Amino acid sequence: MANCLTLKKSNCKNCYKCIRHCPVKAIRFSGNQAHIIGNECILCGHCFVVCPQNAKEIVDGTEKARVLLHSGDPVIVSLAPSFVANYDGVGIESMRRALKQLGFYDVEETAIGATIVKKEYERMLREEERDIIITSCCHSINLLIQKYFPTTLEYLADVMSPMQAHCLDIKKRIPNAKTVFIGPCVAKKDEAEYYEGIVDAVLTFEELSEWLKSERITLEKELDTTAQSRARFFPTTGGILKTMTERLSDYTYIALDGVENCMSALKDIEEGRIHKCFIEMSACVGSCIGGPVMEKYHRSSPIKDYISVSDYAGEQDFDVQQPSAASLKKHFSMIEHKLATPSENEIMTVLRQMGKFKPSDELNCGSCGYNSCREKAIAIIQGKAESSMCLPFLKDKAESFSDTIVKNTPNGLIALNENLEVQQINAAARKIMNIRSESDVLGEPVVRILDPTVYMQVKSTGRTVRDQRTYLAEYKKYIKQTVVYDSESRMLIGIMRDITDEEAEREKKARINKQTVEVADSVVEKQMRIVQEIASLLGETAAETKIALTKLKESIDDE
Repeated sequence: MANCLTLKKSNCKNCYKCIRHCPVKAIRFSGNQAHIIGNECILCGHCFVVCPQNAKEIVDGTEKARVLLHSGDPVIVSLAPSFVANYDGVGIESMRRALKQLGFYDVEETAIGATIVKKEYERMLREEERDIIITSCCHSINLLIQKYFPTTLEYLADVMSPMQAHCLDIKKRIPNAKTVFIGPCVAKKDEAEYYEGIVDAVLTFEELSEWLKSERITLEKELDTTAQSRARFFPTTGGILKTMTERLSDYTYIALDGVENCMSALKDIEEGRIHKCFIEMSACVGSCIGGPVMEKYHRSSPIKDYISVSDYAGEQDFDVQQPSAASLKKHFSMIEHKLATPSENEIMTVLRQMGKFKPSDELNCGSCGYNSCREKAIAIIQGKAESSMCLPFLKDKAESFSDTIVKNTPNGLIALNENLEVQQINAAARKIMNIRSESDVLGEPVVRILDPTVYMQVKSTGRTVRDQRTYLAEYKKYIKQTVVYDSESRMLIGIMRDITDEEAEREKKARINKQTVEVADSVVEKQMRIVQEIASLLGETAAETKIALTKLKESIDDE
């Protein structure tokens, strides 16, 4: 399969949006990066559309088309009928003039090939006794059946797509012609690569728009009318059925869009619950006008786009020379892709690693992108996913880690919301304030247990208060507290260290020092007379001796 979708690794942000929207989970996560699994992908382009970082890229075919233009052979564009929805108010004649300026020999509508395919479907219904026929226009649906529902391959119409039928028709009519398909589909690039010799290059509408812009070519708003253009309905849901003029009375005709709906129908077919049915299947919701490479400003306009196609379509078929049924045959075979299903023991081991020890632990929340915890466990074993993709597991792990710290730190911790209501309080804080149970204060105003002044100050100024020494008179405790405001969580965090014992020791030391000073003072006063007598005998003045003793007293007092 052609590598039509690539990934800019640096842009992947582990949001898992791509895997959540991938209908076949063909995305592998490794090293915090998403990788498309080529042999499992059906190229529906959902990941390209939903990626918020534009990490998914479609391989550009512009250079390949430029090379064809310089080959000297006539290069004809097969233009998908959804163009009228992508380029508002622009008809085929205007597109032809613009593309000829780029160097193309001519531009034709893929709807011509759609008419050929539609006529072949009618022949199959009329001449062949088939129980179920599934249309083969959508390459993504073809890949879905080949890879995931191979038992239904017998019901997939063995007919070329409109793109192939048209390009083959062009090459029959114009000697040495080269063909370039332009449309809203990623999968067509793969189809052109796989079935060689029919379509020489594929461009998306976005690639064409960029090319026209670089050459400063402006599309003129001009809608032409052609009665023989009913197949222009093909890019809409039910568009194939709308163009069919022959219907068998014993058949049910139904159109399905969206991969999920198509998968549900294919499961019913596998289980034998559907018979005598002609099913038009499209991978994109809204069919091709909802394609992944319809330019972005069109993706949210399904009704407007349908009206654009409907107004442009005629009431009669294009005038085509219908080729033989044999020349339109297309062979589909099963594409192996599935990895071996792990054993129940292996699945249970991985579930336990994700904290899923019993069925009630399996939330099946889908945050990782997988439909169930078991499906995710299987993906981990197959190397497609990582345990860290489980949001509840990571949340519980983070909370467990933080709770361990909070519960075991010797410091008291208290968390308040902006209304100064207690949101969390640990055991150390409860011990300081003689609070029996956490539930006694949770949700209550902090003023019930603490003076809120410092918290109000920090909330109003946003400035942290650090190591403030405070006496909690009600609890007869001295604390050193730090109060922080976290603007992201809009929470006030109080950290308290009980320094009551330290304060008692300090007061005890202060009392001893005071007593020592008092004793020293008494001794000084009592001995002054004796000192003076001694001093006179030694020839020293009383003043000098008094100064020496006073300094001794001061040094004791300082301690």
